[in-house]
Amino acid sequence: MMMLRVLGVWSLLLAMVVLTIDGTKSLASSEGQWIATPLGEHWFKLDAASLNAAQAAIERYVSPTLWDPVIVSFLQVPSWIIFGVLGLALYWCGRKRRRINVYDN
Repeated sequence: MMMLRVLGVWSLLLAMVVLTIDGTKSLASSEGQWIATPLGEHWFKLDAASLNAAQAAIERYVSPTLWDPVIVSFLQVPSWIIFGVLGLALYWCGRKRRRINVYDN
């Protein structure tokens, strides 16, 4: 349980860092509009070979139709949203639960 909370907090911190980077890019742009970097672009910049390997593996072993409409649309979502939702979900799953006393009459 503790590990899920730690991963959740790290994911939320990563979401805030990516949101700060996107906000800084938006302020620095001359057009003055919001710039949101998609998850796929971050993955491509970090390791393009693993992105290509993941695409080849999913298309070959799972289904080619899973990659194009589902995963491609997932990779186009801004990174801070993905990491924020993941962080909240992990933190919620790892939360301390209250003990409920059940009395049998």
